[in-house]
Parts: sequence; C-alpha cells; structure tokens
Amino acid sequence: MSIGTEVTLDDDVSERVKQESRVRGTSVRDTVNNLIRVGLNNLDAKPRRTLEIRPTHMGHRPELNYDSVDSLLEYGETEQHR
Repeated sequence: MSIGTEVTLDDDVSERVKQESRVRGTSVRDTVNNLIRVGLNNLDAKPRRTLEIRPTHMGHRPELNYDSVDSLLEYGETEQHR
C-alpha cells in the first residue's frame, strides 16, 4: 500500500538522494524509501560501545630516534626484536 505524501527536502539532502539514486541505479522514490527504512530501523539499534585506548608508559630508549619513523621501523624489524 502506498500513500502519496509531499515532502520538502533541503537542497543538500535532495542532492545526496539524487546521487545515491544514480549510484544504486534506483528511482528517487525507491531510494528515499530505502533510506528512510534504514534510518527508522537504526532508531532502535543499541549504540556501539566506544573504543577506549589506555596509554601505557613503555619507557624511553635513548638509542632510538623517536623523530624518525623509518629508523623505528628498521629497529623493530631486526631479528633480535621479532
């Protein structure tokens, strides 16, 4: 069952819908319906946990040049550090 409804979209939203429609090869109507379905289905989704990174002090190695990524990679790839 379809209900005809007029919706006024902001210019940026309209352009994005048209772009998605071209990429997907679907009509603007089908694209709008699919995007609304996805948005409505995500309303009930539980938010994902955020990734928490805890820094760890690993000490200072005076023999390493911390300003040179290449030298750090070279140091890490030596046989004694594998």
